[in-house]
Amino acid sequence: MLNRQTPGATHTSDEPFVTIDNLQVTFHGGRQVVRAVNGVDLVLKTGEVTGLLGESGSGKSVTLRALMRILPPARSTITGSIRVGGREVLDMSDRDLADFRGGLASMIFQEPGLSLDPVYKVGDQIVESVVRHMGIDKKAARLRALEALEWVHIPSPETRLDAYPHEMSGGMLQRVMIALALSCSPKLLLADEPTTALDATVQIQVLLLLREMQRKFGMTTIFVTHDVGVAAEISDRVAVMYAGQVVEQGPVGEVLGDPKHPYTQGLLRSTIHGSMRGKRIDAIAGSPPDLANLPKGCAFSPRCKYAEPACTAGAPPNVAISADHDVRCVRFEAP
Repeated sequence: MLNRQTPGATHTSDEPFVTIDNLQVTFHGGRQVVRAVNGVDLVLKTGEVTGLLGESGSGKSVTLRALMRILPPARSTITGSIRVGGREVLDMSDRDLADFRGGLASMIFQEPGLSLDPVYKVGDQIVESVVRHMGIDKKAARLRALEALEWVHIPSPETRLDAYPHEMSGGMLQRVMIALALSCSPKLLLADEPTTALDATVQIQVLLLLREMQRKFGMTTIFVTHDVGVAAEISDRVAVMYAGQVVEQGPVGEVLGDPKHPYTQGLLRSTIHGSMRGKRIDAIAGSPPDLANLPKGCAFSPRCKYAEPACTAGAPPNVAISADHDVRCVRFEAP
């Protein structure tokens, strides 16, 4: 069983806890091959929150599922390298993966109502995970499950342990999902748009809760979202994805405050805020590309107002425009 530490105060380290190198994911069915992830490189320091930002279909969720190795092996191929805590995830055996998922790494899914088993009480589902990964008996695991519900501020947690998923609201179910993810003290938390199905007020509550839990437990976190405001609220760093590639990444204030890639600029122009009342949204023209038939060169070039012949001549380079800010665009050259 993988080693774990009891949650403590938040700490960050310059040593990377997660290193993703040239990650590529393809789906194949019949004659068609879909290139969902096309050479993603990410480095996450211990205790850091990285937001994956981009439109639907940009490869964000597939990247998380590849990291957890939960993509269907019969219809998908994963290449590259994913190292978590010094271990290569793509080389793990089935037994190693069973320890890794829920133990070292946990995931919060978009739809808690679909992720929780409707025929089991929520407390029993948390207890099952705790017994499996922490090696304690059911009585101690139930106390741990109760503690996890208290962490996420669920009212009357003793009663909620014996509730079924259908007896709880969407916001409450999302808190249960977070409690389940935290119950075994993971060092890596993957959150796949966990507030998408919630109304605005509950979204804010869940975001604040996630940030509180991340800081309290010092977890390295990847947070997937298509909402710029959510990325700004939750993240230390941002990686902007388009057509399966990271096109810009860096500190959240630098990327969102001074975006360099035309796609990042377009996302920010498309964001609605209070001062835009009565104004037209400056949306990005066109649609995301067909991942089974990607354009030559830069995948964003058909929608980019700065497109030039060099954009389709070959893959754009990944340029470091500062010590911690990279952009994949032919308009930039290394300083």
